Amino acid sequence: MTATTAASGKPVGDGYDLGHHGDTEVGDGLIDLAVNVRQAPLPDWLAAAIRDSLTRLDAYPDGTAARAAVAARHRREPGEVLLTAGAAQAFTLLAQGLRDVRHPVVIHPQFTEPEAALLAAGHRVTRVLLPEPFTLDPAAVPDDADLVLLGNPTNPTSVAHPADTVARLARPGRILVVDEAFADTIPGEPHSLATRRDLPGLVVVRSLTKTWALAGLRVGYLLAAPDLVRRLAAVQPLWPVSTPALAAAAACATPAAVAAEEAIADELTARREHLLTALRQLPEVAVAGTPASSFVLLKVTGGLGVRARLRDAGYAVRRADTFPGLGPDWLRIAVRDEPTSDAFVAALAHAIY
Repeated sequence: MTATTAASGKPVGDGYDLGHHGDTEVGDGLIDLAVNVRQAPLPDWLAAAIRDSLTRLDAYPDGTAARAAVAARHRREPGEVLLTAGAAQAFTLLAQGLRDVRHPVVIHPQFTEPEAALLAAGHRVTRVLLPEPFTLDPAAVPDDADLVLLGNPTNPTSVAHPADTVARLARPGRILVVDEAFADTIPGEPHSLATRRDLPGLVVVRSLTKTWALAGLRVGYLLAAPDLVRRLAAVQPLWPVSTPALAAAAACATPAAVAAEEAIADELTARREHLLTALRQLPEVAVAGTPASSFVLLKVTGGLGVRARLRDAGYAVRRADTFPGLGPDWLRIAVRDEPTSDAFVAALAHAIY
């Protein structure tokens, strides 16, 4: 697959604007259901860690402590961790650092930055498009694919693929990249491969953005074998992660933080089920698959018009026709608190009818 360039400067693949993201949907006065970042103040312990780091800005960032903390969280060695300026940077490093791959495959619908990064680096990409209900079939991936990328749980479908199913994609001679930016939104992280050190070529990409509301701080990391970490680090800019971001990464990897994360995931599960119960009262709305994360994907007739009427009613939702494999009738909705969800569903019913 080749690429043209959108006005945003990001690659466009077969007419899909791969550089379009939910934040572009949000406007003044709109209730934000377009961005999959938790809306909550930072907990005191996280705010304090970031604030305290500001006294060390005279020194260059040192990721040693943060790398060790992240490694301990996932029962790995520090040499298996690469800290990144947001999880999205990991996809650029993979595209730039793995220029010798011959057959990269991206499994869609999913987050578009991996494909955009590959296209920008000159790779020719094969897409595997999952049909509804968007569940993974490992047999659909070409045997000769030497780089495979997928999300789990997947943005925008909210579908979580069983860990054993994803693991079947790993094999010698192939790099398997699993985007787990939303893994911590599921209680117990049952589908995560983050602790798996036995799978050849496995790369797990993680983010602190979603649960901890740190989109503006730009902090994430990837987990992989040490030789692959070194290879990707070689194409990373000097001091890519700021001192405050490193402090956040270390703080969010402690056992207490992981326990708090679990409680947030439990709360999110209840809020998602509340939203789904309300949505299922609307016969004109189809919910994609079995949602498992902090958002749901909806299909409605005349989706672009519905989206416009929702904006008129004060709600920003994520258009999904920029995701390969989806069209204009798909909309992605972030899970919020119950009163917000109830008010949104009422507005959606009015926008449809």
